[in-house]
Amino acid sequence: MLLTRHVDANATLVSLIRPLATRPGFLPTLLPEVQIVSARSNVARCPQIYEPSLMIIAQGSKLAYLGPRTLEYGAGRYLVQALSMPFECETFATPEVPLLGVAIGIDRSMLGELVLAMGLMPGRDTQPQTLESMSSAELDAGMRESVERLLRCLHDPMECQIMGRTRLREVLYAALRGPQASVLRALVEQQGPFARVAASLSHLHTHYAEPLSVETLARCANMSASTFHEHFKRGTLLSPVQYLKRLRLLKAQRMLIAEGIGVAQVALRVGYQSTSQFSREYKRYFEHSPGDEVIGAHP
Repeated sequence: MLLTRHVDANATLVSLIRPLATRPGFLPTLLPEVQIVSARSNVARCPQIYEPSLMIIAQGSKLAYLGPRTLEYGAGRYLVQALSMPFECETFATPEVPLLGVAIGIDRSMLGELVLAMGLMPGRDTQPQTLESMSSAELDAGMRESVERLLRCLHDPMECQIMGRTRLREVLYAALRGPQASVLRALVEQQGPFARVAASLSHLHTHYAEPLSVETLARCANMSASTFHEHFKRGTLLSPVQYLKRLRLLKAQRMLIAEGIGVAQVALRVGYQSTSQFSREYKRYFEHSPGDEVIGAHP
């Protein structure tokens, strides 16, 4: 009986997502914070970077590789991506059973309002803990129901206009009552190191094509350079220099695939002064040359 209910619940999510999944990839919806995720074939392990988000999978499955950790998030689970960080992702899907999911961007202002209203701000005596910036959780009843209401809203432009923000708020509220509440709460704890690293990442993502130093990023986090470096690496598993390099390369890949512009032009746009250096580092990271990219997109 429990298995039947679980299958029925996934079937409801699938029925709500399928009409919105008009092609493979990340697809926009009536709400800017929400994207439909779809794949119709397996996608081999490859580098990715997601914005801070909740990704709920209704059908198919994904594996995320983050340093020594492997996270599975398939039907009935969701991925909590608290910090935007490079990782490797593998997708499992077929034309008969495509991957179907929804990615919901984390609105930090809305999250902060909820944390305050729910009385979740930690007290002064709270002991610090090591937080996982990427984790997988079971889709419990409260989370599932809130996601269903959000998806139904996406099918009705009027409801989306009037109730869309409320539906997003419900999903975040459900997540804050789930097993990953602590990392979401840490995102909006202004004096905490996790939130400070998140602020530096926001600056880095806006200015990634510019010359950036650890000292500049540390100032964004209101930390000393040494303390910032320690907390940055603890949160992202990369040094700031490594993170910047991977971010530039991932941005470059998206430009090459989506815009079809030349390698030299892309290299300049992501902050490289040398096209040859860009090509070497690109090939080392993606295991093929930037000129080999073709127009297309993969989730």
